[in-house]
Amino acid sequence: MAFLKNRTPVIIVGGLILLALLGIFATFTNNPSAFLQNILVIALVGLVIFFLVRRFSNSSPQKKEQRAFLKAAKQSKKRLQHKGKDSGIKSSSLGTLSSLKKSNRIKKKSPAHLTVIDGKKGKKKNRASL
Repeated sequence: MAFLKNRTPVIIVGGLILLALLGIFATFTNNPSAFLQNILVIALVGLVIFFLVRRFSNSSPQKKEQRAFLKAAKQSKKRLQHKGKDSGIKSSSLGTLSSLKKSNRIKKKSPAHLTVIDGKKGKKKNRASL
């Protein structure tokens, strides 16, 4: 019933679509070659605009995901190639351990030197004297 109450926009849009179809039919019957030429020009302009927008839009999430995937793939490939070059297991594990130790030393922050001040927590203040 809500559809019947608000019929004005539906009638307006339906009328516009009907007029557009009538105009297209009239143009097609009067001059078919001009009609096809107009349709072709509209399609070409639409394609050019579509490709320009697609080319220059950098904020696409798909592109960001694709770049992140390519970066991860390169890092993985580089890591696998690096592991493949090491012939000895001990030398690679030692190299890895030493590099881990160095990185831990660099990344470790010195602990904050905090001191605890013991106050007189048990003694209550005499607020009446203030």
